[in-house]
Order: sequence, then C-alpha cells, then structure tokens
Amino acid sequence: MARGRFISFEGIDGAGKSTQHAWLADYLRTKGHTVVASREPGGTPLGEKLRSLLLAEPMHLETEALLMFAARREHIAQVIEPALARGDWVVCDRFVDASFAYQGGGRGLSWTKLEELSAWVLGNLQPDLTLIFDAPVAVARQRLQANTAKPDRFEQEQSAFFERVRAAYLRIATENPGRVRVIDATQTPSNINKTLENIVAEL
Repeated sequence: MARGRFISFEGIDGAGKSTQHAWLADYLRTKGHTVVASREPGGTPLGEKLRSLLLAEPMHLETEALLMFAARREHIAQVIEPALARGDWVVCDRFVDASFAYQGGGRGLSWTKLEELSAWVLGNLQPDLTLIFDAPVAVARQRLQANTAKPDRFEQEQSAFFERVRAAYLRIATENPGRVRVIDATQTPSNINKTLENIVAEL
C-alpha cells in the first residue's frame, strides 16, 4: 500500500491556521482521501494531558521543550506513523517546526538542542508539506483579542515574543523551500482556500 501524505500547519497564534486546518481536512475527504486530523501538543490521550500542562503551567524553557517532544513522540508512534502506513493523509495543526519557532525563536532555546531532540524523536519523519500561515503580529493579536475564550499561557505572551516566533518561522521557510509554503494569512478565507487547493494538488 502506498504511504499516505503528511501535511503540517504552522503560524503564530491568531494567524488563522486552525480554521484552515479544519477546512483542508474536510476538503481532502471530499476528494476521496481518508484523513486523520490531529494537533500538537496533543493528538493522543497522554498528549492531551501534557497539552493541558503546557498551556497552563509555568515551567522552565527546557522542561517545556522536553514535554513538547514527549507528547510528539507519543503522537508519532500512536497516530501519525500508523496512519501513514495505512495510506491515510495526516493533517496536523502544528508539528516540529512549532518547537523551533516557539521554544527556539520565542524562548531563545538553542537550536542545536532542538535539532538533537528532533533527530531522536522524529528519526527520518518530516511532513511532505508544511503550510506556514503568516500575518503581521499586530493583525494576529487583534484576532486573538476578538476571541472570547480565555487566552492560554502562550497567547498571553507580549508582541516581542511573537515577533521572534514569526521571524523563526520565516527562517524555517527560507531554509526548507522544498517542504514549506508560506501563506499570506491576511487574505480572505475564500482566497486562502483556493491557494490551499492549488498547493495540495501538487501532492
């Protein structure tokens, strides 16, 4: 059986990636694909428990990174690799690039340490396609403020933090042109939908 496809969604909080993540999963199903829609941190019972801690509890930046990768290892073993082996498409709201952007760019953790963790936890696994939803921090912050839900520990960070995260995402895009596509998240949802249709058609 042919291996499935793996698509990850990335971007700063408020960029709108989660809405498009749900849309693309539904779109792929209309095209006849079996789709596993998941998220990080999370995606498994253990991962969701770790997510609750990560989004609420203050912790050392290295503890944060290690818990992110622990949740990711479980997610890969229990969800992603089995789905790809079945020939399913996996559409994931955040993956390893988020660790480089948030813990590396935002928190200032050494990229070398993150690369070592990534090599250990992921092995040779990488998304076939990563979609980075890019928007100015001011726009993303405005969208977050319009959300009535209580902001989590990351969403409460200051603008300077998100500027560093955004810069890290753009660095990732520059260094991985074959895998990463940057989406202008200030477009209308319908225009973004059309852009995603065209990009996914290439897979």
